[in-house]
Amino acid sequence: MLRLALGFFVVALIAALFGFGGIAAGAASIAQVLFFVFLVLFVVSLLFGALRGRSPRA
Repeated sequence: MLRLALGFFVVALIAALFGFGGIAAGAASIAQVLFFVFLVLFVVSLLFGALRGRSPRA
């Protein structure tokens, strides 16, 4: 997912460089959404991994 966000970010930069404002804005917003979804899933997986890693021993 992070790879997709990076890809859309590169497309946005190239489109902005050539003056396609609408395409650049659309690709940048998609990249931003994908990046934040990646961050949320990353934090959730860290929390579940930390909680699952601790096992109570008697």
